Amino acid sequence: MSGAEPVRAFIGLGSNLDDPIAQVRLACTELFALSECTNLQCSSLYHSAPMGPQDQPPYINAVAAFDTTLAPMRLLDALQAIELSHHRVREGQRWGPRTLDLDLLLYGDRIIDLPRLTVPHPGLTVREFVLHPLAEIAPDRLIPGYATVRELAAACPLRGLRRLTSDALSGTTVLSGSDER
Repeated sequence: MSGAEPVRAFIGLGSNLDDPIAQVRLACTELFALSECTNLQCSSLYHSAPMGPQDQPPYINAVAAFDTTLAPMRLLDALQAIELSHHRVREGQRWGPRTLDLDLLLYGDRIIDLPRLTVPHPGLTVREFVLHPLAEIAPDRLIPGYATVRELAAACPLRGLRRLTSDALSGTTVLSGSDER
């Protein structure tokens, strides 16, 4: 898609293994390093209970956005290469623990339904750990076929979701109270 107009893409990031905060922060850096991606924004980090099996550590989540000239499938391949570099294993239980999970949430205003890729991401409109970080960086973004991110986030229960804050002097990350939107 080289030479094409850039498209704004939104990526969900999550980790609950091997220092999840470091995994998500490094993944944001790696997204910024993709040669065909510019104007990167990253939300705050969020602490969430695991979706699915509860006998696993809690997750650290964030949402990143950038402009890209990569076609959707090439972008998906780049995301999966980053996951692999973080030793992501795709075998095992659905919604099980992982070092890094990168989901293509939105690709411009496109609706994509392919065997390997569905956009908007199927869980986007009901997952608090996606909607609230997304609302932080793109509250007025319209989700094709639904509503704005702000409206969807307001209707989505927090279920224990907490935003992490960083102490710039010490680098310490602490949990803040639930965000009320």
